[in-house]
Amino acid sequence: MERLFAAIERIARVHTFAKGMGIAAPQLGIGRAAAVIQPAEAGTGAIVLLNPRVTAFSPESDEQYEGCLSFFDVRGLVLRPLQITVETTTLDGTIVTTVYQQGLARLIAHEIDHLDGRLYLDRMRPGIEPIPVEQYRQTGQSWAYDS
Repeated sequence: MERLFAAIERIARVHTFAKGMGIAAPQLGIGRAAAVIQPAEAGTGAIVLLNPRVTAFSPESDEQYEGCLSFFDVRGLVLRPLQITVETTTLDGTIVTTVYQQGLARLIAHEIDHLDGRLYLDRMRPGIEPIPVEQYRQTGQSWAYDS
């Protein structure tokens, strides 16, 4: 876990992530089902996922642009549920279930995808290509939701 937290800290020093950010162990060559997510909301602590499993998701979804530390120069439109329920293990071994919504659900699902060997490109609709970050017009903004 220390390597994941150290990576998050190093990355946050060089770039501000208005939508939040995360990193999964496989992105650092660590063969563990672990990820750390830093939500966008100021003062919100990091979320640690150990052996996470999505147990439910809402039928309601939306499509928004995502980026990834694995290939930082493009953004892609990704359809994701607006709410997911995740079962994970805490650092002390307790199993907990948490419901995440909207942008946080998107971040959590993105990192769990990494643990399952998937990238957001795998979730893009056929025929839709990523765009260069230079064309992306939402840098520095939160994801938009009607509510």
